[in-house]
Amino acid sequence: MDTDGLREALFGTAAVLFDFDGPICDVFAGWPADQVARELSEIAAKSDPGLRGKLSATDDPIEVLRLAHEADASIGLQVEEALTAAEVAAVRVAGAPIPGAVDSMEAARAAGRKIAVVSNNSTECVRVFLDLHGLTNHVLEVIGRPEGHPELMKPNPHPLLTAAERLGIDVSLCALIGDSLTDIQAAHAVGCTAIGYANKPRKHQVFSEAGAEAITASMQAIADAIRPAPGD
Repeated sequence: MDTDGLREALFGTAAVLFDFDGPICDVFAGWPADQVARELSEIAAKSDPGLRGKLSATDDPIEVLRLAHEADASIGLQVEEALTAAEVAAVRVAGAPIPGAVDSMEAARAAGRKIAVVSNNSTECVRVFLDLHGLTNHVLEVIGRPEGHPELMKPNPHPLLTAAERLGIDVSLCALIGDSLTDIQAAHAVGCTAIGYANKPRKHQVFSEAGAEAITASMQAIADAIRPAPGD
């Protein structure tokens, strides 16, 4: 999607909601997600060996949390505590923000748009990363994974509604930038503009089929779209 398409999608929005893992940070760049998923699976399996087979089928730490919590809330809480600790450790070694992410935040802020992060990752890890890279002042609200309630994670629109409420803006005046189908689904569930960050080629078709208002492979393109066009 070109900058003009992004500009049209962002026109009239009062706030930009950023997903975290993907658009801002590659959370498990320095600590592989599949390794974390295995460690979480072992924690769950110690309490319920019957879960081992089901959990071994995924290499996504967030999905391990979902499955563990569905099986037993107390096991889910153990897994969530370990996942939060792993996320905090992971973002410390994840490296720099995604190219264009900081510029996008700066452009949004300069344009008078409010900024929030809405993530299925823990609030703690988001705040650690923002602090580590001097980005805290750009972000008014961080809405992370609701403790003990993974069912409220995206695609549930709960994080978006919470962010909009805290920002004092109707959710329909927000644009969500996310790199997962669940982001598009959450946005459309509440009338929020959905911008798909297709950081892998296969995602473009997924986002297009889901009806994303705009799709881009570049976070820098989002910054360029937010800034006034020449002659404006």
